[in-house]
Amino acid sequence: MSSYTHETYISPFTWRYGSPAMKGLFSEVTKRRLLREIWIALATAQQKAGLVTDEQLAELIKNKENIDIQRASEIEAEIHHDLMAEIKTFAEQCPKGGSIIHLGATSMDVLDNMDALRLRSATHLIIEQTKALLAAFAEKMEAYADVPCMAFTHIQPAEPTTIGYRFAQSAQDLAEDLKALQDVAASIRGKGIKGAVGTSASYAELLKGRGMTAFELESEVMEAIGLKSFTAATQVYPRKQDWRIITALSGLCCTLYKFALDFRLLQSPPIGEWSEPFGSKQVGSSAMPFKRNPINCEKVDSLCRFVASQSEVLWQNAASTMLERTLDDSANRRVTLPECFLATDEILSTTTKVVKGMQIHRTGVKRNLATYGLFAASERLLMELGRRGADRQEMHELIRHYSLKAWAEVQEGESNTLAEMLSGDKTVRSFMQKDEVLASLNAEEYVGDAPLRTRMILEEVKSALS
Repeated sequence: MSSYTHETYISPFTWRYGSPAMKGLFSEVTKRRLLREIWIALATAQQKAGLVTDEQLAELIKNKENIDIQRASEIEAEIHHDLMAEIKTFAEQCPKGGSIIHLGATSMDVLDNMDALRLRSATHLIIEQTKALLAAFAEKMEAYADVPCMAFTHIQPAEPTTIGYRFAQSAQDLAEDLKALQDVAASIRGKGIKGAVGTSASYAELLKGRGMTAFELESEVMEAIGLKSFTAATQVYPRKQDWRIITALSGLCCTLYKFALDFRLLQSPPIGEWSEPFGSKQVGSSAMPFKRNPINCEKVDSLCRFVASQSEVLWQNAASTMLERTLDDSANRRVTLPECFLATDEILSTTTKVVKGMQIHRTGVKRNLATYGLFAASERLLMELGRRGADRQEMHELIRHYSLKAWAEVQEGESNTLAEMLSGDKTVRSFMQKDEVLASLNAEEYVGDAPLRTRMILEEVKSALS
């Protein structure tokens, strides 16, 4: 058996990314334990048909946890078939029952059902982490539903929104991702017990005169392992299932990529409204001691790209499985399926940590509102002037003239004098008092129904988590 140390290549997912729970799920020990559960379920059903003795079955059950990867690796080095190596290892441990292990089965009768069980468990882990992140978003929405801030379109200051409403955008998408994950988890099925090309011919032959059909045998086995099976399958379950599962992960990653990217923009000093949690001894840069880089959000975006790219691999697997089976999906599935789950696991835990520990800088928020909010609030003034009978086109041109002048001042680092200019204009003053003009130009009140909509999303999130 090979020894894996830091002196040879090991995957970053082995030690850097992913939770212990997800790593354990995709471990060789878990894989081989699940394989033995399926062999025992098959032997149990065959025992009912008189093909397996009570003594043989008891021996298999007794040795279920006796995983010996070193011995299996030695056998595999000789025979070059990983599943047969595990069968032989199990059989060596069961002198009486070893001869009936895998009776009538083909490799994918156990491997594909094992994969389906593991993928379902992994999806449920992701679902629980997604719920935890949604709960963190809910806390932020509740706390900041009414707090105004500048919104940006084209990465340019636009109109005010609220901080809570900004969180609501991500939470709304995340709730839909959660539903998609729950749906795909509920739909996961195994190959079943169908033999070499999915016709169950080997089992039908084996069961002749035993009072049990191949279909009944399959039902017994799948009920025992707690998994539904596809009605029709070839040597493998339809590979489109893998694509659907990873596509659901990719959709989740799309939501979190955007959130992390927006976070990185909001942490940049020119905006300076949000920042990641930063440890007292954390180093931001090897060259620039003052740096506080958004490393967590950058990691999230990096891993999200990886997950999204793997959907194409699994699409190819599904589309390129020629006739009843080709093996050109096997190698990449060993890499793609576990690593997509480990990456998503890391993405979720990192994003949850960021959301829970993030800082929102009220000074930066107010500075941006004071600098740019006036321009947006001029639309509010335009509406009020129109309501009071002013010529809309004339007022639009007047406000545009002053806005461009004020913008030029701001660009030169000077104070924004737009409110002063508009509140002192004779034409504007013919419709409104100075204090009324200034009140209309209060950007903090120009957030429309953002607080209401934030609370509506908050209720939807609570419903999704209940």
